[in-house]
Amino acid sequence: MSANDAPVVLAVDLGTSGMKVALVTLRGEVLGLESQGVKLHLTPDGGAEQSPDEWWQAFLTASARLLGRNLASRRAIRAVCCSTQGEGTVPVDCDGNALMNCILWMDMRGAPYLNKRIRGLINVAGADVFKLLRWVRLTGGMPSPTGKDPAGHMLLVRERFPDVYARTYKFLNVLDYLNLRLTGRFVATFDSILTSWVTDNRDPDRIHYSDALLHMSGIDSDKFPEIVSCTTVLGPLKKDVAEALGLSAEVQVVAGSIDNTAAAIGSGAVADFVPHLYVGTSSWVAAHVPFKKTDASSALASVPCAMPQRYLLTALQATAGGNLTFLKDLLCRQDELAPGGEVDNVFPVMDQMAARVPAGANGIIYTPWPWGERAPVDDKNLRAGLYNLSLHNTRADVVRAFLEGVALNTRWLMKPVQKFLGRPVSKIHLAGGGASSDVWCQIFADVLGRAIEQVADPVNANARGAGLLAAVALGELTFGQVPERVTLAGTYQPEPGTRQLYEEMFTEFVGFYRRNRKAHARLNRVRADG
Repeated sequence: MSANDAPVVLAVDLGTSGMKVALVTLRGEVLGLESQGVKLHLTPDGGAEQSPDEWWQAFLTASARLLGRNLASRRAIRAVCCSTQGEGTVPVDCDGNALMNCILWMDMRGAPYLNKRIRGLINVAGADVFKLLRWVRLTGGMPSPTGKDPAGHMLLVRERFPDVYARTYKFLNVLDYLNLRLTGRFVATFDSILTSWVTDNRDPDRIHYSDALLHMSGIDSDKFPEIVSCTTVLGPLKKDVAEALGLSAEVQVVAGSIDNTAAAIGSGAVADFVPHLYVGTSSWVAAHVPFKKTDASSALASVPCAMPQRYLLTALQATAGGNLTFLKDLLCRQDELAPGGEVDNVFPVMDQMAARVPAGANGIIYTPWPWGERAPVDDKNLRAGLYNLSLHNTRADVVRAFLEGVALNTRWLMKPVQKFLGRPVSKIHLAGGGASSDVWCQIFADVLGRAIEQVADPVNANARGAGLLAAVALGELTFGQVPERVTLAGTYQPEPGTRQLYEEMFTEFVGFYRRNRKAHARLNRVRADG
């Protein structure tokens, strides 16, 4: 067998910023990747949407470019496996047609309908105490009062778009929709169904619907899809899809997972209690654990994932690398960031700017909440802020402050994460686009006070995870063999000289939240009502 004929997986990584398609060997090597941007549509009333048809066209376009590079023969492709953004909702009819844009994980429009449904006479964390206890006991968590998960999205469709609701055959998450287009099957995975908050998750290998939770959801039970494990082989590609890609109709589709599940595999952090930090548009700290557990005080829980007899603790930060995209859009003009007025990849230049600024960003602190926050506080009204800005500060200081702000928020997460794990965390695997920045890796090490192990080729962690997940599903690999298939590029140790500075900055960072949260609520409630 020639190298060109060695078995590979067509791995799909659909994030908020766009579609990536990669060829991944059964050993976890990413042979090549192509990407295609996807538009994000924000509405004045807190909505965030994307077009499912645009996702699909982006998949076909990126796949055609990738396969056209002849990095592997098409007959060598054994499977297609997807990793996608989570907590999106696509209503589809019985023919599989999307009835409206996908309601994304950022969308808050369902909050009033959800909160009306979950409240009762005696409320804790915004929910009726008896409903809350049932959700936590069965699922490990509860619907987010922000309305940002499918529990709120589906109620939004029911209340605001009743004609769409009436025509809806199934509500699908982002992953589920791609699998439908690939195979024709209406299914959800153990992890994609989670934030509909209608499943009994007490046995990690047998996630199933709860009649009581289905009733509590307010959504007709027949609008939910069949549930399968992440390693389920759904069957072969649909004939028309195989023909469009120039692939054999024998290529199998593996159910796959949402992004945090795939990143846990693609980062190599599959052993119990070994955390990884993923920094993309959003970010999270996650670790596999052998138990189902909920820490309501910090909004943390271990939830269903791809690995058998395991759960995944996930602490989500709503906006991480998205802050840099936001900054890029604010700052870029004809200068060192955009020579000739053309904007390509300015992020390496931002790295260079941040590297020449001392730790502490010359006194600036940035709070990275431009679209609310999920953990360690779940507050949709929070907004970003630059504090202590003076006439002496430069744009380079602001860039450094943005990087440090995301790291400070991650530090805020780490205390409850470590408590949840029940043991000290001495090192963290770092993956995602943010891990491509050596400066940011060192900032994370210094702010967190822990060793950061930078995953090689970190931007492809999700695609690698999808490829390795498919290899397990095909019987070519075990989860225990995954760490040896993931290479670490380097380790960043905390600089002792920055410890006291970041201790002081962290104290102020949390203080800004505590002092300003009520003002954020007032300001953003006024805007929403207006």
